[in-house]
Amino acid sequence: MDNLAVLSLLALAPIVIVGVLLAGFRWPAKYAMPVGYLLVALVALFVWRMDFNSVLAASLEGLITAGTLLYIVFGALLLLSTLTVGGAMATIRAGFNNISADRRVQAIIIGWLFGSFIEGASGFGTPAAVVAPLLLAMGFPAMAAVMIGLIIQSTPVSFGAVGTPILVGVGKGLGGDPAVAERISVLGLTMPEFVSSIGFQVAAIHAIVGLLIPLILVCMLTGFFGPERRFRDGLAIWPFALYSSLAMTVPYVLVARFLGPEFPSLFGGLIGLVLVMYTSSRGFLMPKDSFQFGPRSTWSDRWMGSIEPEAATEISSRMSLVRAWSPYVLMAGLLVATRVIVPLKTYLTGLAIPFENILGTGITTSIQPFYSPAFLMILAAAFAYLLHRMNGGQIARTLKISGRQLGGTAVALLFAVPLVRVLINSGPDFNASGLSSMPVTLAEGAAALTGDSWPVIAPWIGALGAFVAGSNTVSNLTFAQFQFSTGAAIGVPPEQVVAAQAVGGAGGNPIAIHNIVAASATVGLLGREGDLLRKTILVTAYYCLAAGAVAFIFIHGLGFNLGTIMLVLLIAALSLLARWMMRQKAASLPILEEEKH
Repeated sequence: MDNLAVLSLLALAPIVIVGVLLAGFRWPAKYAMPVGYLLVALVALFVWRMDFNSVLAASLEGLITAGTLLYIVFGALLLLSTLTVGGAMATIRAGFNNISADRRVQAIIIGWLFGSFIEGASGFGTPAAVVAPLLLAMGFPAMAAVMIGLIIQSTPVSFGAVGTPILVGVGKGLGGDPAVAERISVLGLTMPEFVSSIGFQVAAIHAIVGLLIPLILVCMLTGFFGPERRFRDGLAIWPFALYSSLAMTVPYVLVARFLGPEFPSLFGGLIGLVLVMYTSSRGFLMPKDSFQFGPRSTWSDRWMGSIEPEAATEISSRMSLVRAWSPYVLMAGLLVATRVIVPLKTYLTGLAIPFENILGTGITTSIQPFYSPAFLMILAAAFAYLLHRMNGGQIARTLKISGRQLGGTAVALLFAVPLVRVLINSGPDFNASGLSSMPVTLAEGAAALTGDSWPVIAPWIGALGAFVAGSNTVSNLTFAQFQFSTGAAIGVPPEQVVAAQAVGGAGGNPIAIHNIVAASATVGLLGREGDLLRKTILVTAYYCLAAGAVAFIFIHGLGFNLGTIMLVLLIAALSLLARWMMRQKAASLPILEEEKH
């Protein structure tokens, strides 16, 4: 079979089926993902002509990766239950309430700023696993907490884990290509300088597109979870939202320009967090009216998870704010140290458990148990046991709570990640058909349809890679070379197309299935993944549309062209939407009405 359109549709089928089952039929991921896995295995075996051994090896690689994700989820759950049972969470909640009891302000400070810092230090889905349970413990509905954690996994993601998506994803994805080497020679750069220049372009696009993310976050928070379901309640704090956005993105771009791709999210999030918390404590741009969710008795059952940390909180009025926050500060410090101190990083990554040449196929992976954020979360929890003087019964309770919640996420992840690995490993090294892997085939089909308009499509391919793999790094590894070749073929600077790919890969993280599953597990919300996907896909759609328009303008300039037209239409649509929000009196969209029941 050599019909590119048919092959593209077949490659897309497992992804579409999963999306329809999750978002359309609201199936839990633990049922939707096995269906998707079965379909991708059949397509791999009978269309891509992978042998059974290769499909099985890719699936085993996925199971190993799923185990590492479950490890991270356990670490997040343990830290949450430790701080809750020990009473620290009551103090943390009171501390944020002292700055502002307004849930919109709390969502921006904890989600956008603290979450960006954690993304910069650790990446790989850690922010949602940290932010969601923290917000839950502060009194946010479980679904709102996860939604916030997923939405902020956009702008900072390209520089997560100390720049891994750029340094590894783009750098390794482009490495070894003679065309790339020729382009670098023409520009008079070294490979590290070339990758760093792409990183700066990525930061510049993100800063423009991500400007509205905090405002979108609070509008979705009030529109979906407010007592009146009014988006305008979020729009009302637009000065604070835009200020908080700039507090992160301005240093973020400057760091990308002068220090390189390792630290934009790390320093941007930290500088923004310190600045906004300082100015907020002094009332700068604070809203006059405080937004609250309303009585818990009025909340929809679908908002609620199975974890109720408030019920288990042993409030200690004598615990200081510094003491309560110390485990989180330790965790953040350890994350930074293990990613920045080269000898320590080398030592910890060297303590890996390798799985080489699985079933003789050449598929190889490894586990790094002591470099994983999970290990650092567990260390922070152990530190909290000592610092908060918790007794044996309390410690046993934290382990019991964490272990009970972990089981529910396993089924979905144990099918989701193998599905991803079969997709990615379906290339010519593992098939008898000579076809490119399914994701690359799908991208080639899209490129054949769009021609010179490709830069506006490039972010969508990045988002597709993130949706499938749950990782901006993997998306860039998979598609960077393809995006570079496509850019060169249509006669535009190929590195700018690669930058659009990296931005789209970050914009796709809010809909990455195993990110949704893992974050949902930390608040006991398993089975509601489809509800979350229906919300976060709005953010991904905005991100890819805006990034495509901005990337096109960066390449071709402002003028009567596709990028400028798209950007004008997007601004007009957002303006009309804002005008509707300001006039909104009550929930009027079907998706909002459904949330009432």
